[in-house]
Amino acid sequence: MAIRRALISVSDKTGIIEFSRALADLGVEIISTGGTASLLEKEGLPVIGISDVTGFPEILDGRVKTLHPAVHSGLLAVRDDEEHQKVMEELGLGYIDLVVVNLYPFAETIAKPNVSYEDAIENIDIGGPTMLRSAAKNHAFVTVVVDAADYGAVLEEVKAGGDTTLETRKALAAKVFRHTGAYDALIGDYLSKLGGNPLPERYTVTYEKVQDLRYGENPHQKAAFYRKPLAAQGNITTAEQLHGKELSYNNINDANAALAIVKEFVEPAVVAVKHMNPCGVGIGKDIHEAYQKAYASDPTSIFGGIVAANRTIGADTAGLLGEIFLEIIIAPDFTPEALDILTKKKNIRLLKLGEFQAAAERKPEWLVTSVDGGMLVQESDVHSLSPDDIKVVTNRQPTEEELKQLLFGWKIVKHVKSNAILLASDSMTVGVGAGQMNRVGAARIAIEQAGEKAKGAVLASDAFFPMGDTLEMAAKAGITAVIQPGGSIKDEESIAVANANNIAMVVTGVRHFKH
Repeated sequence: MAIRRALISVSDKTGIIEFSRALADLGVEIISTGGTASLLEKEGLPVIGISDVTGFPEILDGRVKTLHPAVHSGLLAVRDDEEHQKVMEELGLGYIDLVVVNLYPFAETIAKPNVSYEDAIENIDIGGPTMLRSAAKNHAFVTVVVDAADYGAVLEEVKAGGDTTLETRKALAAKVFRHTGAYDALIGDYLSKLGGNPLPERYTVTYEKVQDLRYGENPHQKAAFYRKPLAAQGNITTAEQLHGKELSYNNINDANAALAIVKEFVEPAVVAVKHMNPCGVGIGKDIHEAYQKAYASDPTSIFGGIVAANRTIGADTAGLLGEIFLEIIIAPDFTPEALDILTKKKNIRLLKLGEFQAAAERKPEWLVTSVDGGMLVQESDVHSLSPDDIKVVTNRQPTEEELKQLLFGWKIVKHVKSNAILLASDSMTVGVGAGQMNRVGAARIAIEQAGEKAKGAVLASDAFFPMGDTLEMAAKAGITAVIQPGGSIKDEESIAVANANNIAMVVTGVRHFKH
């Protein structure tokens, strides 16, 4: 068989003139609609209007034009079925061999600030998905193109043999159903959230591929990186890579963890992450001082880690960063001088983030976690604590400096894998105990890491103390103040230990488990 008739109707006109002209030069008859038809006619291409095919005018502001048997019989007829052939002949209907359609820009429309409900609804395409699905179902005979990136390959096959191969048509049909499925998922998500039902009876998500990855968490695992169609700016999916090797699966995970922490701070902050946990966090009067504190937090673990900053990296900070091996440096931007310094290191990855919102300004997003046979969906943890939210439960009130350090530690501990204990002093982390099976074990690791720096430091715990043993350990180490959610049936035991050792303890009423 050969492609003799094509139906072309596209919202995104990229490459469509050249593609249509090449088809016309091959003797392919072109049917078109609305703005696409006008554009092609303006370019001097012979076009058959859709009304000439259907015998019916385009009506209702173009809402109804291709929803007609003359169109869909031409798409769905089984070409080697005698009964189908007979019906087509009796009714004087023609076959359509190629469909080139892309859809109304619904995603781009709802991404606009303050988009109206009416505008969003008008950009839900009906005829386009219907034609695509008809053509894709009948891919044994019909070629369907939804992506301008496929124009070239389709043309090559048509020029070579007059038609596309069945293998190509199968691949293009699969792409159509992925495309229309994603399109409908986006509409469903928009309307569900608009109607106050973000967790409906069916939860359908769609993502766009950013890149294939060499492998996943380990070399024997396949992996790819995807982003949400409406992903906000200032995250790992929209960052611009300025230098270095391709990102790996683990790089992306760690970079995302580092960004989540650095976004907690308005003041200049630097976060170093290793295996999804912070190994050093510091804030300072500028980003140079913040990095020095982050580095001093744990000079050993930062080696081979990921560093994220919430200010532009300058030459002075770049000089220090260049002294050690780092996988990734992420920042809103880099000065030209900083780039000159850091790009001398061949393999380091430099990611320019652009501007982003601090945690206190962000709304929660829905996070999806896979489980065997299903998934879990929850809001992201963007809870921010203010001094007015806390309650002092001990005899001694925290000093102004202790309270400052407690709030600093609290911003970070919620990003540490549970069970989590974090020690802080002088606006830097001095000890981190992560991912332990019991709270005492997490405290022991954090205190041992801090060493002498534990004396006079504060302690943050992501969840309550089930008994007083963690406080006893903290007292022996010289901890002076503690922040924790409270709510244990043995809170009084921990409070008594704190009072006996002159430790100030505040409770937040908020837990921050991170598994």
